[in-house]
Amino acid sequence: MTKDQWIELFEEIGLDEDGMRRWHRCFETRYPDGHQSFLEWLNIPPDEIRRIRES
Repeated sequence: MTKDQWIELFEEIGLDEDGMRRWHRCFETRYPDGHQSFLEWLNIPPDEIRRIRES
């Protein structure tokens, strides 16, 4: 699974950019360690992970 494939799944179920940001914020708030692991699983570079988690 890649980041682009995950985004395609989100788009297929109707999530727009705002919805994806809300999903990440909820994931980060409820399960910060799991969110970190998930982003690493998607092979997202550390700098991008930091930006995602801070937004």
